[in-house]
Amino acid sequence: MAPVEPWKKVLVSLEFLDSEHGETACKDCHGGNPEATSMDGAHKGVIGDPTFPDATAVCGECHDDITENAKNSLHYTLATYKPMMLKRASKNPQVIEKIDLAMKNHCYSCHSSCGQCHVSRPDPVEGGLVSGHNFGKPNMTEQCTACHGSRIGNEYLGKTGKGDVHFTKKQMDCTACHDSRLHHDGKQGLHSRYDVDNLPRCVTCHPMNKGNDDGIEQHAVHAGKVQCQVCHSQKYANCSSCHIGKDKKGLKYFKNPETIETLKIGFNPRQSKSRPEKWVLLRRVPANPNLFDYYVKDALTNFNSIPTWKYTTPHNIQRKTFRTRACDNCHGNAKLFLTEKDVKFPDANRAVIVPGDKIPEKIGKPKKKTRKKKSYF
Repeated sequence: MAPVEPWKKVLVSLEFLDSEHGETACKDCHGGNPEATSMDGAHKGVIGDPTFPDATAVCGECHDDITENAKNSLHYTLATYKPMMLKRASKNPQVIEKIDLAMKNHCYSCHSSCGQCHVSRPDPVEGGLVSGHNFGKPNMTEQCTACHGSRIGNEYLGKTGKGDVHFTKKQMDCTACHDSRLHHDGKQGLHSRYDVDNLPRCVTCHPMNKGNDDGIEQHAVHAGKVQCQVCHSQKYANCSSCHIGKDKKGLKYFKNPETIETLKIGFNPRQSKSRPEKWVLLRRVPANPNLFDYYVKDALTNFNSIPTWKYTTPHNIQRKTFRTRACDNCHGNAKLFLTEKDVKFPDANRAVIVPGDKIPEKIGKPKKKTRKKKSYF
C-alpha cells in the first residue's frame, strides 16, 4: 500500500488534544525533552511506539487486564513461528543458532502493538498516524489489511475473486468477527493461531439446532464432517517457495517465485473436538528445504515432519458457489481434492493428501426439493 504522506504521519489533531488521551503530556508516553529549543534536542530519546514490546507502562494504568494479556498475544510475540520451524529443523545447536539469526532478519518484523492497531499504521508499512493520534478501534484498511492484505485483504475486499459476501453485502469490517477478545488473547503454549480462544465461528451468526438442522438439507448432511468453507469459499492464493538472503549491499530480501489461485480440499490436519470436520480447505505455504541456505546449509533436515499444505479459512465466502449448485460438482470431482500430483513434497503431506479411492463418490443428480427461499442477508 502507498505510504502515508510525510506531513500526515506526524500531524496531531486538535481533536486529540481535547480528548482524554490528549490530557497526558507527550513526554509521559514518548519521552523526549519538552524544554529543548531545537527539534533535534526535543526529540532526543523519543520513543516512536511506547506500546512495544510492552504497553503496560503507558497503557496499563487504565487498561491493566488488556495490556497484561496483549503483551503475550500473537500480534506481539509471533510465538508460533519458531516452534513450527524447529519441527522441521536439524537438532544441531549451531544450525538452530543460524536459523534464529535468519528468522530475526526476515520473519519477525511483522509484529504489531496496541499503538500500531489503535493509533498508527503498523511498522511493516512504514507507520504514520491514522487519525491525528486519535485512539479508536482498528481501521480495516489502514491497520488490519495493511498487514493482512496480500491474501486476506485481497480476497475479502474482492481484489481477487468476487470478494466476501460479508463485505460486499453488509460492509462488515474485520472487528465484526475478530473482536478484541481474540486480539488481546495472551494464552501461552499455542501451536497455531487457530488455538487461540474466542475464534470466530460461522455458527455464531448462522446457528444450527441440536439436530444440526437449520432447514437446509446440505447443512444437516455435512455438519461436523465438512468445513463450511469447503462449500462456500472461492479460489484463494497459494505461495510456492520462499527464499531469503541479503543482496550485495547487505539488504535483506525474500523471494516467492510463484503465487497461484486454487482451491484444494483435503484431510483435516488439525482435527479436534472443537474442529471435528474430516474435510477442510488447505492452503500451500512457501516452506521448502532450502529456505535458510543463505545462512546455513541443510538446516531443515526434518522438513517432512509437518505438511506444507495447511488448514485454512479463506476470507472470500459466497452463499452460492460452483460446489453448492450440485452435489456432484464436488463428489467425484478429483480436481478439487489435494492429490499426490498436486504436491511438491508428498512425504511431508501424507496426512492431508487424498488418495483417489478416498475421494467421495458421485451420488447422481439429487431430486429437487421445493422449500421456502432463505437468505442469510
